[in-house]
Amino acid sequence: MTTYLIIAVFVIVLVGVGVHSRRRTRSVGEFFLGGRDVGPWLSAFAYGTTYFSAVLFVGYAGKVGYGFGLSSLWIVVGNALLGTLLAWLVLAKRTRLMTERLGAMTMPEFLAVRFDSRWLKPLAAIVIFIFLVPYSASVYSGLGYLFDEVVGIDYTVALWVMAALTAVYLVLGGYIAVARNDLIQGLVMVVGVILMVGYVVRAPEVGGFGAAVDKLEAAAPATVEAWPPWNLSPFSWEAFLQSPAVVLLSLVLLTSLGVWGLPQMVHKFYAIRDEKVVRPAIVISTVFAALMTFGAYYTGALSRLFPGVPELAAEGRFDEIIPVVLTEALPEMLVAVILLLVLSASMSTLAGLVMISASAITIDLVKGEVKRDLGRRSSVLLMRALIVLFVVLSVVIAQQQWQLILNLMALSWGTVAGCFLGPFVWGLFWRRVSAAAVWVNIAVALTIMLSLGYRYAADPVTSGYVPVIAVLTMLVSLAITPLISLVTPAPRAATLARAFEGPAGVVAVAVAAADAAAAAEHADVPGEPAAAEGRPV
Repeated sequence: MTTYLIIAVFVIVLVGVGVHSRRRTRSVGEFFLGGRDVGPWLSAFAYGTTYFSAVLFVGYAGKVGYGFGLSSLWIVVGNALLGTLLAWLVLAKRTRLMTERLGAMTMPEFLAVRFDSRWLKPLAAIVIFIFLVPYSASVYSGLGYLFDEVVGIDYTVALWVMAALTAVYLVLGGYIAVARNDLIQGLVMVVGVILMVGYVVRAPEVGGFGAAVDKLEAAAPATVEAWPPWNLSPFSWEAFLQSPAVVLLSLVLLTSLGVWGLPQMVHKFYAIRDEKVVRPAIVISTVFAALMTFGAYYTGALSRLFPGVPELAAEGRFDEIIPVVLTEALPEMLVAVILLLVLSASMSTLAGLVMISASAITIDLVKGEVKRDLGRRSSVLLMRALIVLFVVLSVVIAQQQWQLILNLMALSWGTVAGCFLGPFVWGLFWRRVSAAAVWVNIAVALTIMLSLGYRYAADPVTSGYVPVIAVLTMLVSLAITPLISLVTPAPRAATLARAFEGPAGVVAVAVAAADAAAAAEHADVPGEPAAAEGRPV
């Protein structure tokens, strides 16, 4: 009863924030970006809570934490340093400035304007809407397993209740409601993860930090190794995909580098108020990332010490491991807090996914190509309708329970980040990136993931290869974008001036073009070639 009461209070708070934020959703810009006026705390927690969800606490902690043991903590290092610290340092300021100069609110809009290619916008919008659905489904799956095992709410009922909650507060309050709720949810996550680790470590099965290592070594010596073996001799494609070291490295890169090309993550940089927001947000979000990931993977590593867990792993039921650990190690009152931890993480992630996907169709496809005169109120109404549609599609896929949560996430991140990582990162810093390179990159990424990633995922024997394929797709994106750009035409000078210098740059290009035209005109006047060349007559 206590658990239900705590969850009910939490739900009321989320919906209340959505209702209170409704007055700041009168335009698409306010609904989607909060008016580009989000401060450091809201920005940092929006980034961190969108980053981590039930996929981390249920899927990754259960499968990766259990399988790799303490070496899974390398993912903590990657997520904190590469996925958060460096992402903010490298991308935040540049993204905020360039998207404002270009007037871009979304990833598809950025690609179309930055690379002078109108049809990149609808293509990117379709990719986002379709291929973020599996990730959203994986988040719902994690919530469903947790509520089914811990609270006793039927898996399907839990899915639809969470879907309704997501849709309600997003439809009401838009991005500003998401950002405000992210702060609340982030604070709940901090308290929850500290309590979770504390109680799990103190459980009789573990017996403290020191005893935990000894018990893990006795149960499975490989789980206390600093890094798993490579096992690449003799070398083959299958040996490469199955190598424990390669798999772990791919998981580090997938969950750390992948966020650099995910629309729902870089969107947080679009909305920050100004450059002063970046420095404090870096500190807050990096500490948050380190805390969340350590709590999840360390708990996952210790999970094999609890009764019943090895049997679940032997049957391949990895998504049920963490819920079992929580019910074994935690008192009822704390179980409710941990439920709020995972619920908070998941709701914020879902909010980010749904906002990005709905905006892709509304802003980039319908308003951008189909009906350009779509009014302000109609745009917001359409975005709200698409939020509901995306949530329903995600729940329908989650109901099928056809994949491990980890694989659903890897399929989604591999495809979306593979399509956008290279063009987005290179496009922020290098003028030479061409539209042709973006088109080729998207085609190659879709080809790799559809021909290998989704094919491997459909076979239980090869489904473990998916994270490696996803990372290879991302690395190909970073490599192929500059290579194709070197042999294809760059965007127009005016476009580059607008992106890199703002309005002043466009004016300068226009003046230079006018001067060049005047010089050419004078060059055609008989008797005046020296003046045209800028030499004394």
